[in-house]
Amino acid sequence: MKLTTKGRYAVTAMLDLALNQRGGVVTVADISQRQRISVAYLEQLFGRLRRYGLVESVRGPGGGYRLAMPDAEISLTQIVEAVNESISTTQCGGDPQQGCKGDGQQCLTHDLWEELGDRIAEFLGGITLGQLVQKQLTKELMQAAPIAMRDKTPLRQTHNTA
Repeated sequence: MKLTTKGRYAVTAMLDLALNQRGGVVTVADISQRQRISVAYLEQLFGRLRRYGLVESVRGPGGGYRLAMPDAEISLTQIVEAVNESISTTQCGGDPQQGCKGDGQQCLTHDLWEELGDRIAEFLGGITLGQLVQKQLTKELMQAAPIAMRDKTPLRQTHNTA
């Protein structure tokens, strides 16, 4: 199963929004520049995220988007589902009428792929946007720490052995 760019970009854009809103709003143009995702594509994603109730839009000068609820209450599954991304890993996409073979019958490995899809959904459902924010902030602090350490000259002790 491969999560398409729609789902990955939606999670990326929501993480960017959560990291940068600081009580205000974030423009799609800013997210586009930081994440190198086209403005038009982001507008489509944010339209779906807004309809799903995950973001709010603020119109006019100084407008943009903000989270509609605390980041700790938004699971990654909600984000992926909001942009109509399927987590199904079966060949039939979970459509029992169609079936894996197109005739209503399941393929031999249908149950295996269905279980994988369930585990992926469970995994993504167990991670919140707030957790991703904390991980990213910790990562940024860890990356900044070596730079801060280089700016300080370590004290060296010298021993006289005379």
